[in-house]
Amino acid sequence: MKASWVAEKKSVETSLVSGAELFIQGLQNENVDVVFGYPGGAVLPIYDALYKAEMKHVLTRHEQGAIHAAQGYARVTGKPGVVLATSGPGATNLVTGIADAMIDSIPLVIFTGQVATSVIGTDAFQEADIVGITMPITKHNYQVRRAEDLPTIMKEAFHIANTGRKGPVLIDIPKDVAVKTAKIKENSDIHLPGYQPTLQPNILQVKRLNEALQLSKKPVVLTGAGVLAAKAEKELLCFAEYHQIPVAQTLLGLGSFPADHPLCLGMAGMHGTYAANMALYDCDLLIGVGARFDDRLTGNLDHFAKKAIVAHIDIDPAEIGKNIQTEIPIVGCAKETLSALNQTAGEKGDTSDWVIHLSTYKSEYPLTYKTDENELKPQKLLQILHEVTKGAAIVSTDVGQHQMWAAQYYTFSAPNRWITSGGLGTMGFGFPAAIGAKIGNPDLPVIAVVGDGGFQMTLQELGVLQDWELPVIVVIVNNKSLGMVRQWQEIFYEKRYSHSLLDIQPDFVKLASAYGIDGKRAVTEEEVREALTAALSSKKPFVLDCVVTADENVYPMIAPGKGIHEMIGVRG
Repeated sequence: MKASWVAEKKSVETSLVSGAELFIQGLQNENVDVVFGYPGGAVLPIYDALYKAEMKHVLTRHEQGAIHAAQGYARVTGKPGVVLATSGPGATNLVTGIADAMIDSIPLVIFTGQVATSVIGTDAFQEADIVGITMPITKHNYQVRRAEDLPTIMKEAFHIANTGRKGPVLIDIPKDVAVKTAKIKENSDIHLPGYQPTLQPNILQVKRLNEALQLSKKPVVLTGAGVLAAKAEKELLCFAEYHQIPVAQTLLGLGSFPADHPLCLGMAGMHGTYAANMALYDCDLLIGVGARFDDRLTGNLDHFAKKAIVAHIDIDPAEIGKNIQTEIPIVGCAKETLSALNQTAGEKGDTSDWVIHLSTYKSEYPLTYKTDENELKPQKLLQILHEVTKGAAIVSTDVGQHQMWAAQYYTFSAPNRWITSGGLGTMGFGFPAAIGAKIGNPDLPVIAVVGDGGFQMTLQELGVLQDWELPVIVVIVNNKSLGMVRQWQEIFYEKRYSHSLLDIQPDFVKLASAYGIDGKRAVTEEEVREALTAALSSKKPFVLDCVVTADENVYPMIAPGKGIHEMIGVRG
């Protein structure tokens, strides 16, 4: 009897695993192929389990680099990016990226370590209430108190992050929970009665929009990131072509509609094209698809689409009517809604005069800039980048002038090639996001277009390029300033350049060399072209420091308080 009892006890014990091992199992159940992170004391049990599991882990040189890399990965793959950081400062270093992902609707699942449950609330070493801190900037967050709850929580987190309006979900794991044992659960069912995103549109609202389309003479579609998140590019193209509706795009919507299509008006908003902005000003029917109608797009609301019936298609009901009065609200997935519109489309309205009118705007008021043989213009730099890569690269950016020039002059004709920080406007985003994008899509060239200011915020991630031998090309648009800040100071603050000029800089080529990465400094168009061509063919990481015209400004521009039709810097 004693021998039998011992055997039974051993069998029961072997069915128990640690919380850290349940964590690994949870990742495997969600088909996670890479984790971006940085270790520390509170997550040592989890990192020990990672070591044993041999799961791919990208060790960034700062937690902010980890979360921005996860964002870039999520953007190009459509899968949630996974982040792991320790407690206290490790967790708080993620806050900027979490806020960025929340406002730009990027699916992330973030795991943070926490001090043991017995000392939570005592100001223990490296304790921070990351659940409380991130509550306003996550779709949902959890603190795990029992190891046996971890599988269900992880399954819920991945589901929430990547459904409905996508976004970040955080799971806080106390150190003792990672050590304690629990039984393996093969299947953890999700039961979330309070979370049921609406995917299918109301068919009566679809009918109303189709009826409005038949009467409209000046319709325009405004596409945002929601089209890309829903993988609705084909449905959008079919919709626009059938009705012959011109299409404008938000900053984050670039790539949702082919830039080379005759109906494409380009980017709308503060630095949008003349044709796109005038279309939004003059239209009689505005159809927003997966766009937030934020202030950088609309300008002064007193002048935005005042002649139009507004239809708004969005999976998040909270966005509809939030900024713009909406006559035809449609809550639903962009793909499902556009499919329903295409399937029930009636007679087409006559938009021919409107299309010709906007085409005239496109030809008479194109994006343009003054050339100078003695200087490298940043706009030309982006055009050369497009030419050398044949428009096929994934391009990520920081925030500022270079971001707007990239949006304007590196035109995107395919989805998921454009990665930038929109709503939060995060400097330092572009370079680590490019790392995540390259890991997520290794078959396409990846270019990080960064400013000399923003690059210095996360340049330590050059270590990741060397570590993984990732052929990411970093293109520094170097105007020796915080360019957009300097531009605003020039236009609105009588050229009082208060702390916006960066006269003291590192030698970026030597800096790259210190990390074992090739680099070059370019001051002419030919040097840029030669260096990019060589870098692309080398299949190695490369840093290209491009010295551009220091006082160049981004135009067109809508000044604060002005309407979308009141652009300055338009050249006909």
